[in-house]
Amino acid sequence: MYEKYVKILKDHTLKITSPRLEVLKYLDEHHTHPNVEEIYSSLKKTHPSLSRTTVYNSLEILKKNRIVQSLAISGSELRYDIDERLHHHFICNRCGAILDISIACPNMDKTLQGGHRVEEVQGYFKGICKKCQTKEKGRSNNG
Repeated sequence: MYEKYVKILKDHTLKITSPRLEVLKYLDEHHTHPNVEEIYSSLKKTHPSLSRTTVYNSLEILKKNRIVQSLAISGSELRYDIDERLHHHFICNRCGAILDISIACPNMDKTLQGGHRVEEVQGYFKGICKKCQTKEKGRSNNG
């Protein structure tokens, strides 16, 4: 069950610890771009001795080694994403969902041609997600 995550840690020459494995598994199973508190609260249910600091430290090590990325979408709150590919995000102004958008950055080639190494791309689209629009249509049709 954890072989995939053990391999990820080994490939990055990181110490294999239970918290790191659990955080990776959680992010891999929950593509909701959770914050530290959401991850901690969920993992705490099955791992009562787990501390918030341990979750935070695990995320920081995974981020530093480019296994996960952090997103500062609104204010200073960081959200985490196991998809380390360069990609954009869509944020719903109604429900707060954060969705991955796989589109190429139109300026990437120019940046790379300048001899730069791109390590992070932060592109955000904000609007109303498909699910919320469907709910709105349902309410207006019933009203």
